[in-house]
Formats: sequence, structure tokens, C-alpha cells
Amino acid sequence: MTGARTFPEIDRALLADRLRLACSWLTDRAQIREQQPADIANSHGFRYADWRGSMRGEYSAAKAQWDVFCPIWHTGQAVKALVLAHRVLGDAGLLEAAKAGGAFILRQQVHDPADPDHGFIAAFEDYGDKANTSAILECLDGLFYLADETRDQTWEEAAIRALRWVLRKAYLPGEGLFRDLYDPAARAFAPWRPRHSNDRPDVPGRPLLDDGVFLTGARRAGDKGLETPFWETARRLLVEQDPPGNWIHFAPCNAITGNIHPRHAFWWGMPLIRAWQESGDATFLECARQSAQWYVRAQRHDGGLIRNTYLDFNTDSFGHETSGIACAAILWQRLKAAAGDDAFDGPTRLALDFGMRVQFTHPADENLRGAILSKVLPPDGSDRSPYHLRDLGTTFFVQAASLWLGA
Repeated sequence: MTGARTFPEIDRALLADRLRLACSWLTDRAQIREQQPADIANSHGFRYADWRGSMRGEYSAAKAQWDVFCPIWHTGQAVKALVLAHRVLGDAGLLEAAKAGGAFILRQQVHDPADPDHGFIAAFEDYGDKANTSAILECLDGLFYLADETRDQTWEEAAIRALRWVLRKAYLPGEGLFRDLYDPAARAFAPWRPRHSNDRPDVPGRPLLDDGVFLTGARRAGDKGLETPFWETARRLLVEQDPPGNWIHFAPCNAITGNIHPRHAFWWGMPLIRAWQESGDATFLECARQSAQWYVRAQRHDGGLIRNTYLDFNTDSFGHETSGIACAAILWQRLKAAAGDDAFDGPTRLALDFGMRVQFTHPADENLRGAILSKVLPPDGSDRSPYHLRDLGTTFFVQAASLWLGA
């Protein structure tokens, strides 16, 4: 965004109502209640024995069809969202739904201490039989939040076990990099193949700082060894940033096309706030601010964000990614809380306002009610509905709105 902008004020009562509606979509529509749901396409062939508590990840309005994608980390982030919403709305049902989501994650963990994969969570994402390290890390903060809200350390202990598995099996010591595709049947990582031909072929993995969970786990476990991946990765990110506050040379970005993933600066930039708080090194804070500024420039005039946003901040015409601008609103608010930086208040209000404007409040299709529209698909020559849902749009809106109301 460039030039002068007028940012809307947020009606707190209206935002609270819309938050309740969004939460009802997560708990009543998206969350699975059956061991083996019959209404999902399961196009990736995920094989979970008991789906209860997990999130249906996608919904095609054109086909009236549910699907699942990245069920572990999507559910973990939904757990975090529901806990945050429970804190501001006081609805006990939200906490029960969060616990059901946490239970789904724990059912996919290896609990036998004698098993070489003790602590591993079967966080399948792109493949039905191989787990992504990033997907394991991205589900864990929800477990920490659940432990705090329920005062039940079972959730925290599970998260710490998972971190120890990642440290033991996936992390490359001294590199600030992680191997990222694990085959539990073979007990081995797939050979490192950069996702795009330009992805750093000289390195055997990618940096992952998602939610700063290694630092959280280290503090809670009293285990300084768990800090190592956090600090080595954070320092690598300072060196590797390109453009400032973002990382075009690592997947899922693509330097050939100049395409920057909409949640990239969120996952890797926001934890640098904690690196600054813990170390006092202002270079971490400056990088986090650069990540925040990237989102300001990527935000469209109406408050949204397009998934295919390029280095020059041009975009495609279709393919919104509402989860991206909701993540930006979370980052902006975390910066304000940590550093007293209110420079991003206007963009935050605009992002929340956009989320409310693209919420389905009175649809004919009840599967849409309360959801935040994720994207408008490009035309295909038919008159099918262009509306596509991913649970992440609603999940991250709930997190962002809860932070605003709880401030």
C-alpha cells in the first residue's frame, strides 16, 4: 500500500459477535466429530484411525464438498485460536473443542519411550505417508496454550516430546536448518530436493522458526539444549533475509517467479520479537519490523492480501489469501505488545475490518455460515461459485480478533 489511507475504526461489540460466529464455524462445521467422516474427499489419502477433533481443511462452495489438508498443524492452530477466543468470550464450549483438537494431535504421537521415534507426530501434509517437520512445529503452540488454559501439563509434555524428536532427528546442528520430509515407515528422511530449481541447492534443508516453539519448550522443560535450534535458526534468518523481513530463497517462496508465500514473514519474522526480548539484540527486532512492513506493502487497498504477491508487490487478480492478512494482523499486534509500536494500528484495523466484510453471515449454504472467505478462484469458463474456503482464514482471523479484544 502506498499513499495516504483512511483506516476504519473497529466496533468492539460487532467484532465480538463476528468472533463468536467464526468460532461456531470452527466448532460446529469444520471440526470432525466422527472417527471416519464420510463427507470428506481426502484427496491426499491421509490414513488416520480416528479423526475426531481434527479440522476439515477445505470446502468447495461450487461442489459443496469438504476436504482435508495438513490436518495436524491446521488443527493445532485452531486449538490455539479456540483457546484465545475462550479467554475473551468465556465460552466453555470453545475450550472443550480445543481439547478435542489437542486429543486428535496426541493420538498421532508415538508415546512408547522405547520406540526410536518416541515423540514423533504424524503430521502429514503434501503426502499421505510422509510427515513435514514444519507441520509438526506448527501444531505445538496450540498444545502449550492448552496446557496453560487447562492447567493440565499433559499437553505441554507432549509438545516437549515432539520438540525433542525434531531436535534428535530433523535438526542439522550448527546450520539453523531442518530436514523436512520424514517417512515413518522407513524411519528416514526423503532426500533433500529443493521445491523450486532456485531454492538454495547448496543447503540440505530450510530454516524453521515457526511460533518460536523451541524457545517455549526450552523454558518450560528447563532444558537449554532445546534453545539451540531457535538461536541458530534466528541468526541464520538475519543473514539470509531477502527481501528485508522475508526469505524468497527458501520454500515455499519461489525466486524464479518472485512469488512470496503469504505466511512466510509471519512464521519466521514474528518469533524474532522473542529473540530480541530474550537477547536484547535490536537486529532481531529490526528484522521483525521489516517483516511487518512487508505486510503493510502487500496489503491491498481494501484490507486483503493476494496469495501470489511478488517481489515488486504486484499481484495476480484472483486467489486471495485471507489467512495471510490475518497473520499480518497478529504480527502487528504482537509487535505493539512487545515494543510499544503502534505504527501498525491502522493496517491492523483494516485487516480485521476486511475479515468481517468477507465473513459469510447469511449464506444459503449452511456449511459456509460464519466462515471467513479464503479466496476467490479465477474464472474457468463456467458459472460455478468462485468461493473457496480453507480453515486457516477463519482460524487466523479468530486469533487476530481475540488478540484485539483481549488487549
